[in-house]
Amino acid sequence: MNEAGERARGPVWVREAGKRRSALSREAIVDTAVALADAEGLAAVSIRRVAGELGARAMSLYTHIERKEDLLDLMFDKVASETCVAGGLPPGWREGVSAISRATRNAMLRHPWMVDLAAQRPKIGPNSLRHGEQSLTALAGLDLDDEAKGLILTAADDYTLGHTIREVSRGVAVRRDGGSQAEREALLQPYISELMETGDFPNLARFMKTDFPGAVDNFERGLKWLLDGLAADLSLP
Repeated sequence: MNEAGERARGPVWVREAGKRRSALSREAIVDTAVALADAEGLAAVSIRRVAGELGARAMSLYTHIERKEDLLDLMFDKVASETCVAGGLPPGWREGVSAISRATRNAMLRHPWMVDLAAQRPKIGPNSLRHGEQSLTALAGLDLDDEAKGLILTAADDYTLGHTIREVSRGVAVRRDGGSQAEREALLQPYISELMETGDFPNLARFMKTDFPGAVDNFERGLKWLLDGLAADLSLP
């Protein structure tokens, strides 16, 4: 297969956007798909549905998007720009990593479908690479080798993604089943209370009576614990 054929089979990043004249644009298509996923979830996104939202024929989108997988990659990278800290990083590696982690969490909460794509699609778009570059910039002043820096960033990313997945899953369940989180908890309360009264779950019974802080406070505390532990283990300031 020649070079042109190899590029056509590769990811969207190594292929040129369609050059045929069209009233549509790749940016408009991606923006529409992102808005659709935000409103209805990733399952609602298809070439045909996006075309309908734009008042166009599905075939006209293929001028710019060759396949649905390309659209998903472009959607993810569009929103990946929101995981970068605007205006530059604050001084200090802790503050820099924390700022990036907050930006990443906030972007995923605004666009919950990113959680599904994060594990499915390769994150090699330009904005994803900018996120990686900014993350390494936050650690540039540390006297560590690249392997240690990679471990720090992986730990921070894993913590942020894990915390956000739990938050997103609660919101998805509420939207799927209807009602508010408080209403869902009220419906479950008799069932939970009955189990706790059996005496088979003494630790859980005590634990569930605790008034825990909100999601933001939990995220910040856990992130601090993580960075404190990394600093102690690696003898960092």
